[in-house]
This record gives sequence, C-alpha cells and structure tokens, in this order.
Amino acid sequence: MSRRTWILAVLILAAEAGIELAMGRNPICTCGAVDLWVATRDSPKTSQMLADWYSLSHIVHGLLFYAGLWLIARRWPVERRFLLALLIEASWEVIENTPMVIDRYRATTAAIGYTGDSVINSLSDILMMALGFLLARKLPVWASIVLLLVLEIVPLFVIRDNLTLNVIALIAPSHAIQAWQAG
Repeated sequence: MSRRTWILAVLILAAEAGIELAMGRNPICTCGAVDLWVATRDSPKTSQMLADWYSLSHIVHGLLFYAGLWLIARRWPVERRFLLALLIEASWEVIENTPMVIDRYRATTAAIGYTGDSVINSLSDILMMALGFLLARKLPVWASIVLLLVLEIVPLFVIRDNLTLNVIALIAPSHAIQAWQAG
C-alpha cells in the first residue's frame, strides 16, 4: 500500500478518536490500566483495553468487508477499498458508542453492564478490522472462510457470543438466545 494510503488511514483513525473524545468517551479504562487482553465477557474491563473476545469479531468485519467490496467494487484499487472499509469501521465505532446503541446493547445482547468502548479499544477494534481485511487480501479464499468460521465458533463456545449473535440481538432479539447466553 502506498504512503498516501497509510497517511489517509492515520487521519481516519485520528478523526475517529477525536470524535469519540468530543463525545466524552474515556481515552483509556477508568481503572487507569491499559491491558493487552481481557479474557472474560462480563468483566468491567471488556471493551476498555486493547483486545478482548469481541476484538475477534472486528477481524471478521475485515474479512467480510474485503469480500463484500471485492464483489461490488472489484475494479477499484485495493487501497481505495481498504480506506472505505476503514471509514465504515471507524463510523461504526462512533455510532456504537452513542447512548442509543449502548442502551440497545444493554437491552438485547449479552453485553451485561456495557458502557461503551474506551477510545483505545475503539482504535484497536478498527486496527483488528484492518488486520482482517489485509489477511483476506493475502489468504486464499478457503483460508479466509476457515478463519472466519474459527473466529465465530471459538467465541461462541468460550463466551457464548460472537458477531452473528450480536447482529441477531441488535436486529431481532431472541429470548432463547439471551437465556442460552446467560448460562
């Protein structure tokens, strides 16, 4: 990727962080720590640190964005598709951290006590999407599909949640799924 692409990518990340800070989001966890990994779904540190189980769903976003943009805009240079995927993910991170979406997550998903992401977690989520996109670009299609399945199945069994269940919960909540997730 060109230097121009990386500069634009950094500008998108800076704009996203600036918007979240202007929205009143905390730059880091209010606990004052910055951990690499949070291993539990219901920890108050989930969505506050660099990575957690939900980071895997952002890699899935990247795999799906690569595939979707290849299908609808394959004539575009990959750099343009990458920047569009980055812009979509950054926009989602802003929207995800609005009171309306935070309240929706609390009401319909397994995100017990969810208060939104710290800015560092949102930036990490965007970088996870970028990783997924770049992996999809380099991997054979079959390997991208296997990776996507692993990234959906492992969290399903470990924390009883994944991207698919989150989408279902946000669009058409199911009491059966909520009961299963509660254990």
